[in-house]
Amino acid sequence: MNRILFGLSLSMLTGMAYGQHQHHEGMDMSKHEGMNKDSTMGDMKTLNHGLTMDASMPGMTHSLSRNLPMNRNGSGTSWHPDNTPMYAYMSQPTPKGWSYMLHYAIYLRYTSQNSTNPDRRGRGQQLGAPNWFMGMAQRKVGQRGLFQVRAMISLDPLTVGNGGYPLLFQTGETYKGQPLIDKQHPHDLVSELSVSYSHAFSKDVDLFGYVGYPGEPALGPPAFMHRISSFNNPDAPLSHHWQDATHILFGVATAGVRYKWAKLEASTFKGREPDENRYNFDTPKFDSYSYRLSVNPSPSLALQFSQGFLHDPEEAHPGENTTRTTASILHSKGLGPASYVTSAFVWGRNSHDGSGENSYLAESSLQMTKAAFYGRFENVSKSAEELGLYNPIAGGESGQIGRNQTFTINNLTLGMNYRIAQQLNSDLVLGAQATAGMPDKSLQAFYGKMPISGQIYLRLSPSLMTMRSMNHSGHRQMNQMNHKMSI
Repeated sequence: MNRILFGLSLSMLTGMAYGQHQHHEGMDMSKHEGMNKDSTMGDMKTLNHGLTMDASMPGMTHSLSRNLPMNRNGSGTSWHPDNTPMYAYMSQPTPKGWSYMLHYAIYLRYTSQNSTNPDRRGRGQQLGAPNWFMGMAQRKVGQRGLFQVRAMISLDPLTVGNGGYPLLFQTGETYKGQPLIDKQHPHDLVSELSVSYSHAFSKDVDLFGYVGYPGEPALGPPAFMHRISSFNNPDAPLSHHWQDATHILFGVATAGVRYKWAKLEASTFKGREPDENRYNFDTPKFDSYSYRLSVNPSPSLALQFSQGFLHDPEEAHPGENTTRTTASILHSKGLGPASYVTSAFVWGRNSHDGSGENSYLAESSLQMTKAAFYGRFENVSKSAEELGLYNPIAGGESGQIGRNQTFTINNLTLGMNYRIAQQLNSDLVLGAQATAGMPDKSLQAFYGKMPISGQIYLRLSPSLMTMRSMNHSGHRQMNQMNHKMSI
């Protein structure tokens, strides 16, 4: 396995060393955002200030369609809006037809949680480095086929520790047999290793299959680290385990069909989340299933509704099956060269044992040429057991808190960052953010009134890809298309 990952990375880096790479500055290629219903990028109206790559241009396309732009790629098989900006290195196609792409983000940061309540629950500090790296290799097969291999790794177990990083009110997974509370778990070293194949019956119809070990089923929106609206925020959402926590599962098989701007897909997968050993491959199973309907009505919007039936997902709650239902709206719009605004609204609900808890997330990011301003608001309901506040004593309940009693948590994060250096098509960004927690009054006895958390960070990532990533042939095609539009 290590040889496979090393070989893929080496091939990508070699291809990128000889390829024509993008420049960070955008080009205003069109005055129109466009509302093309099939959203296949067939004309230049949808190029949205140079943030979107046309599927007809040479090189990489969407992971699961030769007729869609790569900007629509989300995590797993999910969809982004076509106008979604991309931060990546991309090679030109090799003589054998392979194209390579590499995404990554490394956040060197200091975080302090519940700073205003030093004697209350959840207070913690850490100097760490959350990170992820994703590589893709793609090749067209015949006149209609498309094959892709994708690998994602994370060094979180080394850079934030097996116990994860401090994050107030966060819950999910375990460490040393105990539930992780007020901490975000690290991701596995190998977070995705997948293959996919799609067949285009026409410009409007694709049939595809995806297999991952590990991989991500058709459930929820794109995972938070791959949503461009949360790209500037190093923290996982508190609603992660209500919305997109299935992005790393050891055993996933998905089949789907696209018709124009709509996609229907279904998955079978292992419901149990990864175990505490972040370096191994868990035993694959196919005991759970999900379905998802995705609709992109315009280049600026991506909508999805999904539902998953998870068998025994959490080690801390053995034998408890969960029904997870999610819906989301993603929006992205170019504002000018290297500037854009992107947003997400996500709802997720976990239901089990006749009860359920809801989560709501709204986040947005305004990117200027060098500076960015962003925010995230969450409203999450978590049970006393989830927060570790239920403690039976001699048949009773500690503090009169029942096991299924739920608490509402509101969190507001505001942040900004600024690009301080750009070299070798890579950005070094300095940022800071603050989070105000507004928990239920009954939770204030444990966490304090309006706990404040904050952090400062340096982020290293590829620069923004724009239309300048195209080769000369692509520019000729683009000029011809512009000429046709002007006639």
